[in-house]
Amino acid sequence: MANSFSKEERVAFENILEGFHDALVLSRNVGIYTTDQVMMERTNDVIWRPQPYIGTSIDAAPGVDIAADYQNFTQLSVPSTIGFSKAVPFTMNALELRDALQEDRLGAAAKNKLASDINVAIMNVAALQGTLVVKRTAAASGYDDVAQADAIMNEQGVPDYERTLALSSRDYNGMANDLSKASRSFGNEKSDSAYERSRVGMVAGFDTLKLDYANRITAAAGGGAITIDTQNAATNYLVPAATSNAVGGQINVDNRYQTVTVSSTTNVAAGDAFTIAGVEAVHHITKQSTGQLKTFRVISVTNGTTMVISPGIISNQVASDASAQYQNCIVTPAAAAAIVFLNTTTAYANPFWQRDALELLPGRYAVPSDAGTAVMRGTTDNGIELVMQKFYDINTMTTKYRCDTLFGVVNKQPEMSGIMLFGQV
Repeated sequence: MANSFSKEERVAFENILEGFHDALVLSRNVGIYTTDQVMMERTNDVIWRPQPYIGTSIDAAPGVDIAADYQNFTQLSVPSTIGFSKAVPFTMNALELRDALQEDRLGAAAKNKLASDINVAIMNVAALQGTLVVKRTAAASGYDDVAQADAIMNEQGVPDYERTLALSSRDYNGMANDLSKASRSFGNEKSDSAYERSRVGMVAGFDTLKLDYANRITAAAGGGAITIDTQNAATNYLVPAATSNAVGGQINVDNRYQTVTVSSTTNVAAGDAFTIAGVEAVHHITKQSTGQLKTFRVISVTNGTTMVISPGIISNQVASDASAQYQNCIVTPAAAAAIVFLNTTTAYANPFWQRDALELLPGRYAVPSDAGTAVMRGTTDNGIELVMQKFYDINTMTTKYRCDTLFGVVNKQPEMSGIMLFGQV
């Protein structure tokens, strides 16, 4: 016979679910994509999500024949995986269960940890895969810092709405300190909240969040003598493709990453941020140069001379419809273009993104409710499900509890997300 939850436990679960939703701070600032769970099981929990199309235009005056100017569109997509399965198990014996308050506390602890797991997953994906890099030489001080993130996004055509900047506590408080001084007369809401609550709020088009945990990126150790050949013959450029031919037929291609050959990868590490001499970023729609060097991230090191970077160098050096549509930089070819690392000192990697760049994929467990274990489940309004189960062992008079959640996080467009680094020399 299946166990059943007491009224106290049901109330406790409802409180846990409410608190669980309240703690999902970062998930409210990313996109949500709800999947068909049957289909996800059949595809090993992987679904390919499309990236935005980028069109190109031509001059077409009346009477001008454009028969030779028709172009093919290439649809790019990225694999999204429901790959995070988090659980908090705990037990209580028959004596401990006399104090319902302890059960509430354990449930609250489980809720906090699972919410933290989701927030950390979002933060990690944003911080490790975002390719827009803002390097600041001083400590966080205020508007000017955030304005640089606004500028790099605007220059490259990132939508100017629903932008988020998540800052470490120390960097966030540094900005609040500046705002608290911005108006010396109290009664100004912005200044008052910064002084009284260390609250920054909206700055330069970004909704700012304070992290009580944040990734740190170590100083690059690759040295200053690493170069890359950006000439056409070296083929260190990417031509986007929707699919590629493989044994068994066509497979989708993930164009967020590219393997390049450099002079040396000694001491280069995943997460390093860098620029390449002569490689300038362009506005993704107009294809005009921004006059600023394109920023890249190291995803992994393959061997002594090759590494995987993001984004790919889509320069249209060898013209193609796909390269023209998704061109992200202009290259001045050089046999030995210098690679310059941006993370020169160890610092917090403060992620920022536009909402459409990051996506959260809620998952669902099909837990049977008639197999001798009591099961309760609830779903937040953004689709994240929390499952609570209880099982009693008559031999030990111990009750086992577990709280579970299943989800995935994907950075669909690394060029619409990035990191801000302070204190870089």
